[in-house]
Amino acid sequence: MIVWIAKKFIRNAENVSDKDVRGSYGILCSVMGILFNLLLFIGKYVAGVLSGSIAIVADAMNSMSDAGSSIITLIGFRFAGKKPDPDHPFGHGRVEYISGLIVSFLVLLMGFELGKSSIEKILHPEEIQGGWLIISILIISILIKCYMAAYNHRIGKMINSAAMKATATDSLSDAVSTTVVLGCTIASKFTSFNLDGWCGLVVSVLVLYAGYGAVKETMNPLLGQPPEEEFVKEIKNLVMSHEGIVGIHDMIVHDYGPGRVMISLHAEVPGNGDIYELHDMIDIVEREIKSELGCEATIHMDPIAVGDERTDAYKKMVLQVIQDIDEVL
Repeated sequence: MIVWIAKKFIRNAENVSDKDVRGSYGILCSVMGILFNLLLFIGKYVAGVLSGSIAIVADAMNSMSDAGSSIITLIGFRFAGKKPDPDHPFGHGRVEYISGLIVSFLVLLMGFELGKSSIEKILHPEEIQGGWLIISILIISILIKCYMAAYNHRIGKMINSAAMKATATDSLSDAVSTTVVLGCTIASKFTSFNLDGWCGLVVSVLVLYAGYGAVKETMNPLLGQPPEEEFVKEIKNLVMSHEGIVGIHDMIVHDYGPGRVMISLHAEVPGNGDIYELHDMIDIVEREIKSELGCEATIHMDPIAVGDERTDAYKKMVLQVIQDIDEVL
């Protein structure tokens, strides 16, 4: 359904490398998340009140927090899509990472609150009612959450969004949590065991674990994680595909948010070549990186001695010493 809606309302929906298209996907998924989670909150809260189950009420409040998280994600995508300005020359892309981090902290807070309520229920248990209406609401909630996890993961991977990947993880943990609640509700209906408080405690642990994973995933790009090995290989292959470049070194990748990646590197060129031709070639490589990888590139041209026997001998000697220390180097 989400793909159908995207094709109807997002212009050039297939061009996910476009910043506006990418932002539109994020906004669409955030709006859908708000609507779904509000519906889930209403359904679960009614079921929780009717049954007297703290686990179901806790699960309902979790859905309400997810609606709030979707609002934060929506705001994040709106700000991340703003163009660079004098105060933020590299754009606002990292706002998306910050919004994902806020979502993650909200998940942790909700897990902590669920744990407190569940412990109180364990110490002071109350009888709960597990009717078929309540069970049906929980089953529908699980199916909706699984669908939300699927489309958030798919779109998040498509547009490379840390915030949406965090939301997908949260949705999947919610589905697992509700499944646990469903199992306890069914057990209470057919047995004399009151597992409500313990069930709520299990839910809180699952939520806390999901929150920790989401914090880790969104914190890394903010702190400055190394680029993926596959991405580095793409850059190297593209640069080295030009005959005039004989090597590269000192590559640095700066991530200022999705769609705003800056690359700097040194390209080794023959010292006896035509400097004007070599300079034109470097300009072409920079434009290719922009068009094919969507990154801004600054390449420094390093002239080196090519075909000089003495230089080649020293190079071979140095390489051997390095490999003796560690082959990875």
